[in-house]
Amino acid sequence: MFSSLIAWFTASAQWSSTTGIPTRLLQHLGYTALTVLVAAVIAVPIGLYIGHTGRGRFLVVGLANGLRALPELGVLVLFVLLIGLGLTPVVLALMLLAIPPLLAGTYAGVSGVDPAAVDAARGVGMTERQILVQVELPNALPLMVAGLRTATLQVVATATIAAFVSLGGLGRYIVDGQAQRDFVQMAGGAVLVALLAIVLEVALQGLQRAVTPGVRRTRSTPVVGKTDTVTVGG
Repeated sequence: MFSSLIAWFTASAQWSSTTGIPTRLLQHLGYTALTVLVAAVIAVPIGLYIGHTGRGRFLVVGLANGLRALPELGVLVLFVLLIGLGLTPVVLALMLLAIPPLLAGTYAGVSGVDPAAVDAARGVGMTERQILVQVELPNALPLMVAGLRTATLQVVATATIAAFVSLGGLGRYIVDGQAQRDFVQMAGGAVLVALLAIVLEVALQGLQRAVTPGVRRTRSTPVVGKTDTVTVGG
C-alpha cells in the first residue's frame, strides 16, 4: 500500500490535470475560507455583544452545544433537499461547525478582560464602543484566534462532505475512491486532508502567539557575585 501511495502522489497526472491535487486543494481551501468567513461575520459580532454587555450568555452555551450535536452529513442532505445542489448547502452545513468555537472564543476573550481595566477606561470618559474596540478587543484577540483555529481545523476536516453533492475538494478522492473501490486514492485523499490540517494548525498557532501580549524572556543579572534569572514582561 505504501509504495502504491507514493506512486499515486508522484504520478504526473496528479499535478498537471485539471482535476489534480493543486486544483482539488484550492477548491478545499476555498470552501473552508468561505465557510469560516461567513461564520465569523455571524458569530464574532454576537460574541462581542454578549461578552461586553453580559446579556444573552445562555446563547453561548446553548447554541454552541446544540450546533455541535448536529450531524453535518445529515444536515447537508436536508439543505440540499430544501435548496438544491450547489455550494450554498455545503457552506450552511459547515457553518454549524464553525460558529460555536468562534462564538465561544470571542465571548470568552471579551468577558475575560480585567474589569479594572474596563472601569479605568470608563473613568477617563471612553464610550462603550471605544472600550470594546480599544480595550476589550485587543485583549480578547488570543482567545478569538484560538476559536478561529478550532473552527478552521474542524471545517477543513469536514469539508470532504462537499464531494457528496458533486462538488470538488479533497473529498473527491475519498468519495470517488470509495465508489471505484480504489483504496489507494482514498488513502491519498485522507493524507492530503491531514497534511492540510497540520499546515493550517501550525500557521494559526503562530498567529495566536503573535497576538498574545506579555511574551516573556529571561536574562541573567549578576547580583553580588551570583547570577539570578530575572523574568521580564514584554
